[in-house]
Amino acid sequence: MKQVIIFLLLIIAFLIGYGKYNQYKRYNSPEVNYLTDKKIDLEYHSKALVLDYHEAIENVNSYVMLQWSANNIDVRTPENEDIETTNAIDIYSKKLAKVKYYEAILENSTNLKGKGLSNNEIKFLEEKGLDLESYKRKENFKQIKRLFNPNVNLYKGEKNAIIFEVQKRLNDLGYSVKVDGVYRIETLKSIKDFETKNNLLVDGFIDVLTLELMFK
Repeated sequence: MKQVIIFLLLIIAFLIGYGKYNQYKRYNSPEVNYLTDKKIDLEYHSKALVLDYHEAIENVNSYVMLQWSANNIDVRTPENEDIETTNAIDIYSKKLAKVKYYEAILENSTNLKGKGLSNNEIKFLEEKGLDLESYKRKENFKQIKRLFNPNVNLYKGEKNAIIFEVQKRLNDLGYSVKVDGVYRIETLKSIKDFETKNNLLVDGFIDVLTLELMFK
């Protein structure tokens, strides 16, 4: 009889202990603060976006804590696949995606600043929908286009700044041309080959359309 009583007491103690553990577990969740390993720009040109980023993180943290304390669901590492858990995970994923969206913008800003760009330049790139390399190519082409005079016909043996830039670009495109700014036969032949491949008038001369296709 004594053994039965002791056994019952052990069961009662276990149930009480388990209940206390669940209560502790429910209101003492593991670390819920979202942390990132990305290098993000908190001095980004849009302070509103930085604020939205922090609010999105707080929203994620609050949701993780709510699901843990109210429903005993850890949406980050769920143990069940019931409907309630699945729905909670779906909502969590959407909230986390918002954080990642802002994070990608701020990380890109950090990378661009590492390449020497200012907030205003980064804002310009974003508004124009350009990446840094595209922007540099466009700016470079503007400078090259200024060298071009459509009213001046180039002739064999002429030395010209626009020829120098075209020769550099031809080499970038896989041709083998001496880069000296002199309009030799090898340059003319390479331009003709480029024009042929791009369905242009094949004459070996430089015009606006050839330039635009060559430097796009």
